[in-house]
Amino acid sequence: MYDIIGDLHGHYDLLVRLLEKMGYKANGKSFMHPSRKVIFAGDFINRGPKIRATVRLVKQMVESGNALAVIGNHELNAILYSTIDKSGKSLRKHLPKYKLPLMKTLDEYKKHPDEFKEVLQWFRHLPLYIDLGTLRVVHGGWKEQYIKTFEAYMDGQPKLKKSLLKEYLAGNELTEAMDGLLKGKEFKLPPDLLLKDNKGIVRRNFRMKWWDKPDGKTFNDIAFGNRFSLPEYTIPRELLPDVVPYGKEEPPVFMGHYCLEHRAEIIQGNICCIDSCVVRSQVLSAYRWDGEKKLDESKMIQTS
Repeated sequence: MYDIIGDLHGHYDLLVRLLEKMGYKANGKSFMHPSRKVIFAGDFINRGPKIRATVRLVKQMVESGNALAVIGNHELNAILYSTIDKSGKSLRKHLPKYKLPLMKTLDEYKKHPDEFKEVLQWFRHLPLYIDLGTLRVVHGGWKEQYIKTFEAYMDGQPKLKKSLLKEYLAGNELTEAMDGLLKGKEFKLPPDLLLKDNKGIVRRNFRMKWWDKPDGKTFNDIAFGNRFSLPEYTIPRELLPDVVPYGKEEPPVFMGHYCLEHRAEIIQGNICCIDSCVVRSQVLSAYRWDGEKKLDESKMIQTS
């Protein structure tokens, strides 16, 4: 069966500790288990102390058949930042909001450009989601329409081609689909609405529950994975975002991305956020899945 592991962000030592705690043994450059595989939920790079080592281990486990992995939004940012078009220009402008999160990763690979090029190519071959029929893994959020749109643009290709990346940057239905899969759903406020969080900071958008209808709920009710509280003010009907609830009879789905500060969490019986915000908590989490349709808190495991 499968052990789903949340966002790593360069924390190699914690990853090794978690694998050993779950009974995985070093096997050459990889780790293996006699009867189980890991599924990594994306975001391997940035922020942590050993980014190259982390990526190398994840890549080796996937290539040796001991793991599966989905891409995270941090990997996509690295691809867009580093990929150039025919004129020699980066596909995405090197604005501070894109460059700053990548600084530690770029620094680690500075003396290893060939390795970084190989890693970026590998990232481009990773799926945005995994659907095993009875189990699903995605970095940000699950929505069937997002998957249909993304697959239509992929057209059976085995990797994220430059033409698709350019289409993503154009801002269209593909952009919405890929952002939804990689970052979940965000509530975007109209320009004439001023909303302040509990610290008095103006918020134009915030992460929200992609799996739950927002009708009749407050801004704070629908928020998820933000490090601030929003007003207990019922959302006006005309501002309600379109959300397709994730049915309770659907297969279990695991996601990362949301950096939960206390611990990874089972949101409802078949939804789990396995991202325990390793950068802040110094805790890495996994869920040991054995085919159950209803997720069980006792099967969560983490580094101490």
